[in-house]
Amino acid sequence: MIPRYTRPEMGAVWDERSKYRHWQEIEILAVEAWAKLGVVPEADAAIVRERAMPVDPEYVAELERTLEHDVIAFLTAMGEPVGEPARWIHYGMTSSDLLDTALALQLRDACDLLLAGADRLVQRLKERATEFKDSVCVGRTHGVHAEPTTFGLKLAVWAFEAARGRDRLRRARDAVAVGKIAGPVGTYASVDPFVEQYVCERLGLGIEDAATQVIQRDRHAEFVNACGVFASTLDKIATEIRHLQRTEVREAEEPFRPGQKGSSAMPHKRNPILCERISGLARIVRAAAVPGMENMALWHERDISHSSAERVILPDVSIALDYMLHIANNVIANMRVYPERMKQNLEASGGLVYSAAVLLELVNRGLSREDAYATVQRAAMRTWDEGTPFRETILAETDAFDEGALDKIMDPRNYLTHADIIFKRLEAL
Repeated sequence: MIPRYTRPEMGAVWDERSKYRHWQEIEILAVEAWAKLGVVPEADAAIVRERAMPVDPEYVAELERTLEHDVIAFLTAMGEPVGEPARWIHYGMTSSDLLDTALALQLRDACDLLLAGADRLVQRLKERATEFKDSVCVGRTHGVHAEPTTFGLKLAVWAFEAARGRDRLRRARDAVAVGKIAGPVGTYASVDPFVEQYVCERLGLGIEDAATQVIQRDRHAEFVNACGVFASTLDKIATEIRHLQRTEVREAEEPFRPGQKGSSAMPHKRNPILCERISGLARIVRAAAVPGMENMALWHERDISHSSAERVILPDVSIALDYMLHIANNVIANMRVYPERMKQNLEASGGLVYSAAVLLELVNRGLSREDAYATVQRAAMRTWDEGTPFRETILAETDAFDEGALDKIMDPRNYLTHADIIFKRLEAL
């Protein structure tokens, strides 16, 4: 991911130096495990721990240009300051024992950062939903005015969805936080199972139940898909705010800082650039879902076709979603909301938003549903075509009720009667 969208904490998770620190610790722990089994002399294990120095990524890259193997390049660089006891480094292991176990650590750390951002987002959505629980606005279906709702309910929907996304990330964290040190095809033929147990316990990882040469990629696919679903939730929120920020709607808008410029040509502009950025990056995160799942189907006990894809998609997905969560938290916390404008828009259709309530009242007063629907629709079409307020057109169509009855029917507060049940659920979230 380019630096523009990389936050320092998440960037550090995927930094080469961080990766090599994981690699080195795994190799040292494996040597210590062999020493406990009596295979490696205790003195040699102590020397490996004492002399191993952080490797220089540039030096590893230089070695790899000749060796054409990143793990061997790393092992060469790690072993040089250790001296003769370096012969025990990587003893009985295959490259993927190292690579996949270290990748589990990186993915676990990435998930922790993503979960922290998700926690903040859920909390902010809850707070703002409660703030606007009684702010009536028009609900729209197919982009057309439907019935009244509240802005708080809109935010509550987002809060519950974000919480489900957080739960998916938690499950994905559990799925990817497993290591594997089981040898070339997972049979432990060249490495004692104790080594795997020792290393993984000290790293705080679980153990792959049954491995080939690699940890099975359904785990990584679950992570990528969890990120893709959460990114789509953020896209959904951002898209709604973008619509609400349109000039002719202007019920809410993303924050606009003092000194910020909206356009190089038009000084009046306040564009939803943050939400548009979220929508754009969501496409990148979602796009990783397909290669993530395609990486599951490897030849026999393993080929390397997954490796190149993972080197791109796993860091990029993590970094992009982390950045998106950061922006989304800012947008929700500082979003400008205009309840008065919502009231104006609610009445923009001349009262058509109350057509369903009028329909039900006609049924309550004895009309068949078919006759009631036809009556209300005739009145509604006149309002659409002529601009005559719905109150007038419906009174012209039926004498079932008078102005006073319509006042009660066309009261937006009616639509909040049972809203509290949703907010009680929200409190418990």
